[in-house]
Amino acid sequence: MKRKLAAAMGAALVAVLLVLGASAFARAQDDEGPTSSVRVVVVRDTDGKPIKYARVVLHPVNRKGKSKGEMDLKTDADGRASLDGVPYGSVEVQVVARGFQTFGADYEVKQPELNITVKLHHPAGQYSTYENHDDTNPPQKPQ
Repeated sequence: MKRKLAAAMGAALVAVLLVLGASAFARAQDDEGPTSSVRVVVVRDTDGKPIKYARVVLHPVNRKGKSKGEMDLKTDADGRASLDGVPYGSVEVQVVARGFQTFGADYEVKQPELNITVKLHHPAGQYSTYENHDDTNPPQKPQ
């Protein structure tokens, strides 16, 4: 009888702790304000094909200007990465993928879901001061 009573009291204690923990989490969420799900799709600018394994860095900043840390993600085979629980405010997005120019932009987070499509470009040629860049005065051929 004592064992059953102890087991019942233990189960009740666990249930109370779970309820208290859930309510504390809910209060913390309420203190922070609303949150959003940020979905990022990374594709090639030339043909729209997804870029898998691209590094997506999300840096959320809440409405009060406080940084909420940084989340480092990788895109899947469909070029998708997502993060739930991003506080309303803004999010800095940086995308790095091998063979493409690095992308960076800031977005306003003010709705329950934010969908971002990033079109990555291949690197451009380097600028050289040794090349002629003035089309109005082409280089003269030696005579």
